Amino acid sequence: MYTQCPECLSVFSLGAPVLVQAHGMVICGHCGASFDAMATLGEQLPPEPFEALPINPPGLAVPLIDDVVYRPKPATPVVAAPAAALPGEDFSQLVFAPRFAQKTSSRRPKRARRYRGERPRRWPWLTVCAALLLALGAQLAWINRDYLVRDPLTGAWLHHLCNTFGCRLPLVAAPKQLRLLASNVETHPNAAHALMISLSLRNQARFTQPWPVVVVTLFDAGGHQLAMRRLQPTDYLDDDDVLHAGLAPGATTALLLEVEDPGDKAVAYEFGFE
Repeated sequence: MYTQCPECLSVFSLGAPVLVQAHGMVICGHCGASFDAMATLGEQLPPEPFEALPINPPGLAVPLIDDVVYRPKPATPVVAAPAAALPGEDFSQLVFAPRFAQKTSSRRPKRARRYRGERPRRWPWLTVCAALLLALGAQLAWINRDYLVRDPLTGAWLHHLCNTFGCRLPLVAAPKQLRLLASNVETHPNAAHALMISLSLRNQARFTQPWPVVVVTLFDAGGHQLAMRRLQPTDYLDDDDVLHAGLAPGATTALLLEVEDPGDKAVAYEFGFE
């Protein structure tokens, strides 16, 4: 997901853990401004060139819920006993219960006889609970698959398990573990008004990760941003087999990029990976 700083218009890539940490509030790593990342949050960036991301519409009204599943019962009212008659009052209206009605039976209630074959069947509920726990565990593992693959212990176990059953783990992106070894920018030898950029990078992760999105930013002499270009792996790779295989752990590779020449004002370049 992507969001944009409203002060310096820098576009950042971020994930759900960053948004949850401070309820959407982040600090720009370029200008230091604090802003709400949810305002311009989006899954994809609009076609380039662009200056500002669209502002998301405000949230909807608070929903009303009326599907009641539990409501406490009101307390049973207590009926007060009649007051004793005062001297001189008419006692003819009072009703006395017979004396034998106050006697309680000394016999104990008979217990219901339980047959040995009438035990409650619990195995269907246990089976359903076990199936639900397995489904919940599978969902949690899928949500945290990136962390599990990155972890040396669980990642090695998952690779061994997939090799046994013939499956393939999804590639996990770790752009922070890509190291730029060298870079060179020169005029394109075969195309007018174009630049040829060569990059040398190494995958320092312990696992294979997909080819990164290369972000090229150009600045003038005053440090102001002139242009930014995001190059997808399909922009610099033509071999589909190499693209799907990903970048092996510890591998070093060279990338050749072709971008439009912004003119003589561009004197500084910055490269990033997503």
